[in-house]
Amino acid sequence: MAQAKLPNDVKANIVMYTTAVCPYCINAERLLSAKGVTEINKIRVDLQPEHRVEMMQKTGRRTVPQIYIDDQHIGGFDELRALDLAGKLDPLLARS
Repeated sequence: MAQAKLPNDVKANIVMYTTAVCPYCINAERLLSAKGVTEINKIRVDLQPEHRVEMMQKTGRRTVPQIYIDDQHIGGFDELRALDLAGKLDPLLARS
């Protein structure tokens, strides 16, 4: 299934808790890039363990990626992909 880029610049602020070698993190980045996202605020939990603790407190989850679009917790790659397949990701990314 081909993914269309958003017609306008992405307005949303993307934050992703990540590690260097996580394949799901890489897939999430690829999906967001295909949607026109050029900037992701990456928080590397492998380099700074205190950020993993912060992530777990905020999300209740231990795994990466944990993705926020603006202040909305999306979840991991599976949830991000499900939003895309349901046609709900583009509107989140286009919010200003």
